Amino acid sequence: MQHAIEHNHSKHAADSHDHGHHDQESMKVLGFWIFLVTDCLLFGTLFATYIVLKGHVDGGPTGKELFEIPGFVAETFILLTSSFTSGLAVLAMNKGKVNQLIGWLIVTAVLGASFVGLEINEFVNMVHEGATISTSAFLTAFFTLVGTHGLHVSVGLIWMIGLMVQLKMRGITSVTRRKITVISLYWHFLDVVWIFLFTIVYLMGVM
Repeated sequence: MQHAIEHNHSKHAADSHDHGHHDQESMKVLGFWIFLVTDCLLFGTLFATYIVLKGHVDGGPTGKELFEIPGFVAETFILLTSSFTSGLAVLAMNKGKVNQLIGWLIVTAVLGASFVGLEINEFVNMVHEGATISTSAFLTAFFTLVGTHGLHVSVGLIWMIGLMVQLKMRGITSVTRRKITVISLYWHFLDVVWIFLFTIVYLMGVM
């Protein structure tokens, strides 16, 4: 009888610990959604500022003169492909295949790094042409908006590399599962922001 009571007590303690752990994980995911909402507001403000200032070239170069179509089309293709591969990483996680999951994360990170490399190259070329952040209000808004997105992608890359290390050490646990879900949401969010950037900044800029 005593043994049965002790067994039930330990089982109840384990269940409440699991439930508490699950609640913690849920709260962390909720916290991430709140972060995404504030990030939406940040990008919304930067887009609104850009739309207001894009005509203020102050005698400096315009988007039509600066933007190179092959460059931003390549950036778009690379980032959209990386969104697809991050989705494949989540599928591998759901199947419990840790090596496949790490493999797709590596592919996603390589594509993300290529995107950042192209963006840095674009910025360097523009600066060489005399188009700096202080040249005009248009360029200030452009560099701030596109640079903020690029910074978000860079943070995502560092985060992804950290996750790969954790997966290698711990495998797929409830914690790493939550982190992969969150980084995937974050990555898809950056893709959506880029589609707006591609349309509002680049396409409308060259038209």
